[in-house]
Amino acid sequence: APSAAALRGPLSGEAAPALMAAHTPGLTHAGSPWTPVAVCALLVGAVGYAWNRMQQPLIHPPSPTPIAMAAATGTQPEVKVDPNGGLKYVDLVHPNGSSAKVYLYGADVTSYKDKDGTEFIAVRPDAVMDGSKPISGGLSHCFPQFGPGAIQQHGFARNVEWSIVQLTETSAIFELLPSDYTRAMWDKPFRCLFQVTVTQGSLDTELFVQNTGDSDASFDFQAALHSYIDITSCHKVNIGTSAADQGFKRFTYIDRTVDPPEEKVEGVKELRLNKPYDRIYRNLTNPIVFDGGKGKALRIEEQGGWKDVVIWNPYGNESMGYDKFVCVESVAYDPVKLYGGQSWSARMALVPDTLNMRHPTRYR
Repeated sequence: APSAAALRGPLSGEAAPALMAAHTPGLTHAGSPWTPVAVCALLVGAVGYAWNRMQQPLIHPPSPTPIAMAAATGTQPEVKVDPNGGLKYVDLVHPNGSSAKVYLYGADVTSYKDKDGTEFIAVRPDAVMDGSKPISGGLSHCFPQFGPGAIQQHGFARNVEWSIVQLTETSAIFELLPSDYTRAMWDKPFRCLFQVTVTQGSLDTELFVQNTGDSDASFDFQAALHSYIDITSCHKVNIGTSAADQGFKRFTYIDRTVDPPEEKVEGVKELRLNKPYDRIYRNLTNPIVFDGGKGKALRIEEQGGWKDVVIWNPYGNESMGYDKFVCVESVAYDPVKLYGGQSWSARMALVPDTLNMRHPTRYR
């Protein structure tokens, strides 16, 4: 079986010791933890970890991982109830005025505003907010399946209520565990944690998936954040990437607007929303939405397990409110295999920026 470390993305300095301790056997020999064999093993492990960090530089200064956050303390804001449908939610507010709204149903972030009050997350006008179906909007979870397949479309994580395991004024951690409802579709021993943090200049998220079963029991899954990005209008938006010189050009994508879907190669650097989009761009990350109407850009910074990007817009569909959003989704399209005790994580940050940043600094 592959190692747990091989399945996890880069970790923050605070989180690395906790996660490494959770997955690394104690080094003992002849009754002493510091024999030459143990010391050599420790040094090899440290060098390997440092090399892995050098090969995967951080895109955005990360907030602590969910496990590192477990012991955090702070003032707990109240869990509120939406009078229009009865769904529970929390408001996260940074001292500078940046804010987020997260529903427990689907652990769905339905709003993120920067310190200027600019909204960057959309909810469709046809969204149902009573728990009878997934919320059509926000940062919607697709787990353990992306798209159609053996179980219901996009899996079940977006249409069940998650529990809160940690809550402060600016951050929350939500947990999803198996239930009778999920076992009826996908009887696997899993644990999901989703962390949302409002920082001074970004909305940071992390999805953590663990196989809690026996070491010889494995499962495969896909995952995605089906992110609805609020825009002024399709005609005022371009979508590029942090690799400004290349952008989307020459990346392979799966065009799902045709039946059957076709694999194609992109011919332009930046995308314009002038037709329906449903494309899976393979091995591409860190897209940027340039919105001329807002006078701002939104960097979508990804690391760890997010490997692909989906662009979706139902151009021309008035009932969905097509002209006010574009889905720019962070995806793990290829199935991930976890053996018992192994974990996987992926981070995505929404980072508002100036509109004229056609050559952004990729690593800050």
